[in-house]
Amino acid sequence: MKAAVFYSARDVRVEDVDAPSTIGPREVLVRPLWCGICGTDLHEYAAGPIVTPVSPHPLNGSTIPQILGHEFSAEVVEVGPQVSSVRVGDRVTAMPLLFDGECFYCRRGLNHLCVRMACVGLSYGWGGLAEFAVLPESTLTVLPDEVSDLQGALVEPGAVAAYGVDTGHVAPGDVVLITGAGPIGALASLYASSLGAQVFVSEVNANRRQLVRGFGVAEVLDPTTIDVPAFLKDLRQGIGVDAVIECSGNERALQTALASVRSAGRVVQTGLHTRPASIDPMVLSEHDITLAGTWCYPVTDFPRIVGLISAGRYPVEKVVSAQIPIEDIVSQGFDTLLDPAGSQTKVLVNARG
Repeated sequence: MKAAVFYSARDVRVEDVDAPSTIGPREVLVRPLWCGICGTDLHEYAAGPIVTPVSPHPLNGSTIPQILGHEFSAEVVEVGPQVSSVRVGDRVTAMPLLFDGECFYCRRGLNHLCVRMACVGLSYGWGGLAEFAVLPESTLTVLPDEVSDLQGALVEPGAVAAYGVDTGHVAPGDVVLITGAGPIGALASLYASSLGAQVFVSEVNANRRQLVRGFGVAEVLDPTTIDVPAFLKDLRQGIGVDAVIECSGNERALQTALASVRSAGRVVQTGLHTRPASIDPMVLSEHDITLAGTWCYPVTDFPRIVGLISAGRYPVEKVVSAQIPIEDIVSQGFDTLLDPAGSQTKVLVNARG
């Protein structure tokens, strides 16, 4: 079968690999439909291996080369004899986090922090950027008719964004700043707006500003031409915003977040920093600010996110800027998305070709 396989930095190959030949009693064979390119995939392509294992993974023994893809929708092709929650022909979305269920964090319901956590498409035998994949039944959520195949591939990043906003304790009537309008920032703007918040988005890339402005849910600011903290504090009589969701993983953006939030407000670091960032901790103390981080999402959140999409409250499909065949994943996917001035925000790949 055809698959997009990661070997090393700048080495992703679309090639023929062996298709799955057997499935376990609680496993499901699926045919991926659409699959997103995630920021984690980009980090692997640009500078990996980072989270893709070069020695056998402690949970499942996987090593690179790795079939990529952990944000995807799929059709069920075959089910193991003990599978009861999905049937052949169902359309599903895959929650890709795999955990041992035994460690300190798993025993406390914090499975997304499992000390041996693996991930479909990063540290597992299969991924969504292939014609077929084998998945544990427990990872799958059936998509209702109201949710399209395309939307199903956006449940995973939609859950990341929602967790960031929820960690910010965003409530109706709050004023929220989102720094960075990449896929997670764009999705965070949609989710925060659905909660009844007044949303501002700060983004340096003109193409991304235009995309988010088209959502009609946020006022979009260019931090290269405007002093964002001063603008927001002036707007709120010197108070600042109630919460900031930092989605860029950029030091300057984090500093902007801390300068923009009100006393007793919350700054949530959801974007991943690839290097240390400098802040003034005295600002946290003087203003009683909470600085929180988020990692992935609660593993039980996919049915809720699917429900919000089904109800029309979370139009995740709006963030998609391009749909490409798997053959073009490097030139029109990875290389384009790594261009700081590039025109794309969220690229979905047709895993069928």
